[in-house]
Amino acid sequence: MAWVVIVIVAKGLKLEKYGFEIKAYSLTYKNKQVNSVLLKLLSRTRRGIRVFADVSVISGFLMMGFAFWFLLNNVANFFVIPDDFSELTVLIPGVTLTSAASITYFLLSIPVVLVIHEGAHGIVAALEKIKIKTGGFAIFIAMFAGFVEPDEEEFNKAKKISRLRVIGAGATSNVIFAFALGAILLTNPFFAMVLPEPLLSSFYELPEGVLILSIIENSGAEQAGLLANDIITSINDKPILSPVDFPSLNPGDTASVSVLRDGQPLDFSLEVMPAPDDPERGLIGIMRDNSFAYKPVLNFIEWNDPNLSMFLLWLWMISFFIGIINMLPLPILDGGKFIHTIIDQRISEKAVNGVMWGIYAFTFALFGLNIALSYVKSGWFTI
Repeated sequence: MAWVVIVIVAKGLKLEKYGFEIKAYSLTYKNKQVNSVLLKLLSRTRRGIRVFADVSVISGFLMMGFAFWFLLNNVANFFVIPDDFSELTVLIPGVTLTSAASITYFLLSIPVVLVIHEGAHGIVAALEKIKIKTGGFAIFIAMFAGFVEPDEEEFNKAKKISRLRVIGAGATSNVIFAFALGAILLTNPFFAMVLPEPLLSSFYELPEGVLILSIIENSGAEQAGLLANDIITSINDKPILSPVDFPSLNPGDTASVSVLRDGQPLDFSLEVMPAPDDPERGLIGIMRDNSFAYKPVLNFIEWNDPNLSMFLLWLWMISFFIGIINMLPLPILDGGKFIHTIIDQRISEKAVNGVMWGIYAFTFALFGLNIALSYVKSGWFTI
């Protein structure tokens, strides 16, 4: 419905006169002045951009390697260490993003990430004397894309290293931005939600566990002897430091719960009860404190607005993962162009196509397997 409104408004405002191309399934904006803007910017930052361009080639290989390592390791974790498996999904507003908050943060983050990504492609292309014909953005119903369109003839004639610099620049800029933003977010308690060990314990004071506010009457927790103000430290031997650490439980199962009571560790065994709103979801029978108890070691910034904190967390997440995932060798991603540029002209065109489709198939299967295993573990989940 929202897309229909966008198309009607665009038609009504006659945006075609201002460089927009309006179709039933897409809205595209192109600007032919991008090249002159990039050249002006380059004239002031040429030395820094040269260093960045060279780094982009190295980081392109590193990010591609990291992406493959993560996906392969994640599949292995599913079978060997299930608790360490990370569920993956594709972020699509209205499909996998369903809450108003998550859609809002996503829509606010994507333009920033795309401007950085495509701007980096463009300015490195200008450095390598490859003309940019147009630049702009496109909206395909629920999907966003930004682009800079280099002169194809000039790009193909450029040296291989020049093309690799241009291709790797987009993802590199996203990851560099994510690292810079992450350095700021180390002062924010929310960032602890995504920070892995050993960084988590280095930059945050870890909480003892999750505080029990009250006990549900006639629940397994009450029958076992849990009390309000107990601090849960583990459930079924899984350490509990925050509410997000609570494991999924099945009604009727027996759960082992460890708590701190007045500083003393105690262990309990209790029967899991069904949730009132979802009989298939298990509860131990408590009302818990859902506040985030991690305290940053670097606390020189006061974060009083949780909406700003969540927006910056989303911006960090999208920038980092778009940078990494974009270097996977798939046809529509920079990683595919990166690999194609490396092997192009070294072997016959037929062999190049065969190798590329083999790489595409493997990458797609690996990525798809991660998505499928995520569904097996948690079902169809939305954010």
